[in-house]
Amino acid sequence: MSTTDTGTKTITLPGEALDPYVTHPPTRHWLTGPGLPTDSGLFTFEALREDGHGVGPRTVAASTGNPAGLAADLRDHLVIGALRDPAGLETESILLDGATGEVSTSCLFDDRPDLMERLPLAPSLAALTDFAAATEEMAARRGRFASYEGRFGPKAVKGMTRHLLALFEEGADGEVPPFWRMAALIRPLALVAGPPADAALALDLPGRLLDEEFGQGRVVRFEDVDFPAALAHEPTRRFLRETGLPEDGVLFHLDTDVPLPTLAEYYEDERPDVFTADQLPAHSDRLIRLGHLIEDNSLVVDGTTGAILDWREPDATLYALNTDVSTLAFTLWLLHRERTIDESLSHELTEDAYDHLATTMTQTLATVDPTVSTPRGEWHYWTQMFQDEAGGVL
Repeated sequence: MSTTDTGTKTITLPGEALDPYVTHPPTRHWLTGPGLPTDSGLFTFEALREDGHGVGPRTVAASTGNPAGLAADLRDHLVIGALRDPAGLETESILLDGATGEVSTSCLFDDRPDLMERLPLAPSLAALTDFAAATEEMAARRGRFASYEGRFGPKAVKGMTRHLLALFEEGADGEVPPFWRMAALIRPLALVAGPPADAALALDLPGRLLDEEFGQGRVVRFEDVDFPAALAHEPTRRFLRETGLPEDGVLFHLDTDVPLPTLAEYYEDERPDVFTADQLPAHSDRLIRLGHLIEDNSLVVDGTTGAILDWREPDATLYALNTDVSTLAFTLWLLHRERTIDESLSHELTEDAYDHLATTMTQTLATVDPTVSTPRGEWHYWTQMFQDEAGGVL
């Protein structure tokens, strides 16, 4: 039976629970000795607990409803855990090759097991544990990344990327799996902006960051005459005046017709046949429409609090989108930066492992904006769009 060491929050297994599928000596030693973390921001290994299906980890064949359709090289792999998104949802399963110790991921399809494919995750459990620890240390600027404490901006991001990639290359003999390559290239981007001195907004974006990313003339800055009286939140007004927003932000298109309308004014003047006043939110006269998102969504800012919201036309509901205008600007910058990185690598990120990229982007955004970590089942525009592989968002 699996046992949990509550002091160190790890799961270990007795040797007999690994028979007959785990024959690789270093892997047996790791599972019976150091063990695996019960839970972390990236993974969960709850599958190693006894769950009523018998003692020890289950094979892929025992975990799917149609084992006859499985590829031969998948049947005896063990399901030991799963990747997690910021909301705690399990995404892809983590598989262990008991003969070689290699770790991979796959989506388990009960109805179409023939479509299951493995993506490499780590050459060993030891490497997997170390890679996860290094990523967490980078995000928290501690341990091997303690020297970056208090450092933000593009130079710090480049340094952390090089450092993290070097650690992964050393642990994987130069063949860094896609998940960790993405972690090295994308996760440090969360540290391009630091906290502002006056804490009026969540982030202090480096000067000219948006101009350098989107190009001169592609970032719109507003004047006070452009703001309706309903936009009373001064930090938001100041950000829109001094920093601005990109006119075309991949998934977001800024309204350049000024002055900016409230949501109530927008539907009254531009689309009176879509919603009447009584169908809009009760406080629509203080919601200022900044622009539109694809898939019939409007991006609005609460003129009183500065919160950024998604007005979703299909279900006529307001949803949280970003904490404030600074994290909105970071989101648009992150999307554009990811595309630029992917193009420079001949689209390796999107072609190699799109699901891994979507998870990495969501984790990165959640680092700076807690709005992204929505409760299970609740709509959140950015995370839904990141996952839209067919739409080619990333």
